[in-house]
Amino acid sequence: MPRALPRLVPETESTCARLPLRVALWLLDSPRLGHARSVKRFAGHLLKQPARRGVVQAQSRLGQMLCRDCGNTRDRRIGLELLRQAARAGDRRAQLELGRFFSQPRSHAPQQARHWLEQAAAQGSHEAKRLLGGL
Repeated sequence: MPRALPRLVPETESTCARLPLRVALWLLDSPRLGHARSVKRFAGHLLKQPARRGVVQAQSRLGQMLCRDCGNTRDRRIGLELLRQAARAGDRRAQLELGRFFSQPRSHAPQQARHWLEQAAAQGSHEAKRLLGGL
């Protein structure tokens, strides 16, 4: 009786799943393109599915975009939740962003700000250490 071969996932399947994230990050990190509103909108659409699937880097970057670049309350609330998910998973950028957000006068929550800044500082963020000194 012939032995059954294990089913292998084709490499293109995993590559295709990562492609939107990689393109979005490339666009956002591009000095020439990353500041354009239309590019940010397109990158946000590319990040949405990976963020929903729990990809921490996508949650962090989409959360930052929604908190910084969107004017409405609903998007900012979604952005904060994405940042919390990424920060709980250990993403230093998300922790720093939450620390900044909660230390601002409009959301003034010093205990939460301190918590997230301490988390980011423990991972080596010099910016978080500097902000902790000002709390």
